[in-house]
Amino acid sequence: MKIKHLLLSILFAFAFLGGTLQANEHETTAKHFATQEELIAQEKASYHPKSVTELISSFFTTTGLYAILNPKEGVKNGQGKEMSKFAQSWGRVIMFIIIFILFYLAIAKGFEPLLLLPIAFGGLLANIPVANMSGPDGMLGIIYNMGIHNEFFPLLIFMGVGAMTDFGPLLANPKTALLGGAAQFGIFGSLVGAAALSQYTGMVDFTLKQCSAISIIGGADGPTSIFIASALAPEMLGAIAVAAYSYMALVPVIQPPIMKALTTEEERKIVMKTGRKVHRLEKLIFPVVVIMMIALVLPDAAPLMGAFAFGNFAKESGVVDRLSNEMQNSLINVVTIFLGFGVGMTLQADKFLVAETLGIMVIGLLAFAAGTAAGVLMAKVMNRLSDEPINPLIGSAGVSAVPMAARVSSKVGSECKPGNILLMHAMGPNVAGVIGSAVAAGVLLSIFK
Repeated sequence: MKIKHLLLSILFAFAFLGGTLQANEHETTAKHFATQEELIAQEKASYHPKSVTELISSFFTTTGLYAILNPKEGVKNGQGKEMSKFAQSWGRVIMFIIIFILFYLAIAKGFEPLLLLPIAFGGLLANIPVANMSGPDGMLGIIYNMGIHNEFFPLLIFMGVGAMTDFGPLLANPKTALLGGAAQFGIFGSLVGAAALSQYTGMVDFTLKQCSAISIIGGADGPTSIFIASALAPEMLGAIAVAAYSYMALVPVIQPPIMKALTTEEERKIVMKTGRKVHRLEKLIFPVVVIMMIALVLPDAAPLMGAFAFGNFAKESGVVDRLSNEMQNSLINVVTIFLGFGVGMTLQADKFLVAETLGIMVIGLLAFAAGTAAGVLMAKVMNRLSDEPINPLIGSAGVSAVPMAARVSSKVGSECKPGNILLMHAMGPNVAGVIGSAVAAGVLLSIFK
């Protein structure tokens, strides 16, 4: 009997609670309809009938053309900073012209199209007025915060590059690592040059952090340039990235005149001996040794070198081909698109069309030329001191433009002496240059801790 009373009590309790919840739901629904009715009433009160001419005129004021032709005070960019009238009008027009030039270089000339094309298109979207695509909730802003601001995308690029890299030529002839180190002279030379230009000329006003970020352009290493610019000078990211990738793309144009000017015809005809066959175990151990050295000596370079070494280790292990293939193909392709769009977001008129941008382009060009020259001169010295002949042309491959710089070295050599293939010999200093630029970035980052 007591059980029956208990069950009846529970049923009454549930019935009471159900009725209460239903009443609350009806009350909430009533409030919702009341709010909707208020919104409809407000819309009717604020609406004013317009003629066709007024409708067309009202529509025109919302267009991008109107925003360009009628710049206003107080307009802010996606980051909440006020834009000048020039940046809103003629600045956008100039940026559109620059972006179309980048399209031409990428498509017609084939200058680093995989990154130059998405960077340029991202810049095109970033300069569209009214749309505010570079804002925190815009497509470009989301991509930038997702992987550029936190330096994540460059690390993924380095992982893919590591999976595509073969350290065999470097291990077969370890002394070519000196050429990769010599080419980093462009980085530290441009650091000094940028600081001197800022301090003594008054043409530009770079901080020491900005000088450090600019200097990496001398290594012709796009991902590393983006990585260190994001950390030290995010306000200059667009100009630094465009300069770095532009000079990477212009390697076949910039390097050959420097190489020919610093070498004799006899030196360019030098035929190098075929390197020894590198054992698979050496290739497997090498990335681990590099990481251990980084861990003990320069931990600030660990993010870049860690991603790079993992990609290479996965490839050389031979047991995770599926992961290695993904890093070499799908992963690096997807990240390249996002990286390009994120960098393109920084190509806004108010950020790019400043005197500092011109300074960055000039310093970057001089630094890249200096790095190329330093590599060639070091190779000349090594040729004099070495028992085995070393073609000085491979010294130009010490910059980090993989594998473009190595191809250019081989091409110039074969032009001077048909059949002289220097590609594998040049790949040694080329991959050493990748390591050298990452180490240089770690040194610069450690300075500002």
